[in-house]
Amino acid sequence: MKQFAGAALMLTVIAFTACAGKAKENNNEVNKSTNEVKQMTPIHLTKAEFLTKVANYETNPTEWKYLGDKPCIIDFYADWCAPCKTIAPILEDLAKEYSGQIYVYKIDTEQEQELAAAFGIRSIPTLLFCPIGENPQMAQGAMPKDAFKQAIEEVLLKKK
Repeated sequence: MKQFAGAALMLTVIAFTACAGKAKENNNEVNKSTNEVKQMTPIHLTKAEFLTKVANYETNPTEWKYLGDKPCIIDFYADWCAPCKTIAPILEDLAKEYSGQIYVYKIDTEQEQELAAAFGIRSIPTLLFCPIGENPQMAQGAMPKDAFKQAIEEVLLKKK
C-alpha cells in the first residue's frame, strides 16, 4: 500500500509540474526601453518557426546552418512521455537561469511528426544542443540538471 501511495504522490507531482509549466508558457519579459523579449520559459516551435529560427533544412538539406543569434537546446518531446515530463521543470529553470544567453526550444513530436522524422527522432526525450557556428550534438533520454548545465557551459557557451 505504501508503494501505491508513493507512486500516486509522484504522479500527482509530475502532473502538477507539467500543468504548471503549461500555464507559464508565454511568461517572457519585454525590456520596455529596447522592446527586446527576454526569454523566461521554453519556447514551443512549429515546423515553420523551426525553419526560420533554427535551421532551414528544406533549402539547405546537405549542410547544417544554425540561424539563431544565441546557442539553443531543442527538446523533442511528447505530452504522454514520463521522462519528458521529468525534464520539463529542469528546462524551465534553465531557460530562466540562462535567459539572454541561450534559447530553450520545445518541439512536440506528436504535433510536428515531419520535423521529428527529419531529425531521425526515434526515442524521446531527444535533445539537440546547437552551438553557434558548429554542428549540433544530440543526446537521448532524461538528464539531471547538472548534466544539462555542464553541456550548456561546455558545448553551448564554451566556458570550460
